[in-house]
Amino acid sequence: MSQADPVADLRVCVLGLGYIGLPTAAVLATSGCRVVGVDTNPAVIRILSEGSLHIEEPDLHVLVDDARDSGRLELATRPEEADVFILCVQTPLTKERQADLSYLESATRSIVPYLRAGNLVVLESTVPPLTTANVIVPILEESGLPVDREGSSEVGELFVVHCPERVIPGHVIQEIVSNARVLGGLSRKAAEQAQELYSIFVEGDLLITDATCAEVVKLAENTHRDVNIALANEMARICEAVNVDVWEVLRLANRHPRVSFLSPGPGVGGHCISIDPWFLVQAAGDVARLIRTARNINDDQPEVVLSVIREMTSGVTNPKVALLGLAYKGNVDDTRESPALRLISRLRADGFELALVDPHVAQFDPEVVTPASAFEEADLAVVLAAHNEFRTLDPHGLGAKMRHRGLLDTRNCLPVDLWESAGFTVRRLGDGSHRG
Repeated sequence: MSQADPVADLRVCVLGLGYIGLPTAAVLATSGCRVVGVDTNPAVIRILSEGSLHIEEPDLHVLVDDARDSGRLELATRPEEADVFILCVQTPLTKERQADLSYLESATRSIVPYLRAGNLVVLESTVPPLTTANVIVPILEESGLPVDREGSSEVGELFVVHCPERVIPGHVIQEIVSNARVLGGLSRKAAEQAQELYSIFVEGDLLITDATCAEVVKLAENTHRDVNIALANEMARICEAVNVDVWEVLRLANRHPRVSFLSPGPGVGGHCISIDPWFLVQAAGDVARLIRTARNINDDQPEVVLSVIREMTSGVTNPKVALLGLAYKGNVDDTRESPALRLISRLRADGFELALVDPHVAQFDPEVVTPASAFEEADLAVVLAAHNEFRTLDPHGLGAKMRHRGLLDTRNCLPVDLWESAGFTVRRLGDGSHRG
């Protein structure tokens, strides 16, 4: 890749068409590149080829349609020769809370037959420190082409960069363009080539560093949020213990000019915040004590919610609970690592009858029902995700269907006065003042 090459001649192969890969492929295609989007799941390729989407994201359908209509976005189940390869595959946790790099290793190995001198390989997947240098590079060099590395006496023919994604579900299309990007090259030349690539569509700053620093930057960003959420969750437990409303405490504390609490909730989910901090623990477990503690606090939150549900349904025979929200956060369809899933498992093990409501997940989960059906003969409704659709529910109409009118709002997103006026006993997570 060089500045003499017009964008229209640049061929990019994006591996993994999920929440990051698909928008990346589409925005590159609509920016003028020739893109082949690769996913090893034939169902994903079929759905996209039919003009539909397998994930929900505002404005993504329009972007993908534009990319496809332009003729610059092709879809395939295996890689093809390209100037640039972008890896956007998942890196889940194992049961031992270690990074499962098998998807990344497989994707990297799949491009080896198609590599040629001068190629740029970009890793966007979030990974533990040193993954780019110690895992990706040895696989790429199986091609016989040496990787350009700082301080190496060998002339590099492949250029490798870690450029972690920095977007949030629900705002991906805006942020993939507007957010600053960190470009961690194994060499300065590699980082500069990545800077040239991302300047095609990124309006934010393009910040050059080395690959390992870029890996840690991404992990630090998500760990920062995880630790702050853990603090809020611990404050909620403290407020319960001393009969104080945590939501009032945080509202007033946040009026201090140097204080900014995040909100407590039923736990932390998604493929970033609930997983990435463990990569730092994996890399330096002896010193990552605060990070480990924060992860354990947030992982324990579904048990806190479970204890409140048990309390609110105490004495009820064969209690039925309507769970509102399966996604890990409001207004998205992403259920990866959602605390709702763990809570569902625990409630079913305890013998609760459950009715699941989530308008964003309904198209993917046959168990999801309408609010009217879920509230029928229910004893308790529990809000787990702050979807906009829940804010406008009619408590009077729904309450009339219930056996007992109980509401637990773990997100503090419903109008308490309105629900209480409909005869509901309302609890909010961390609202210790209800005891006073």
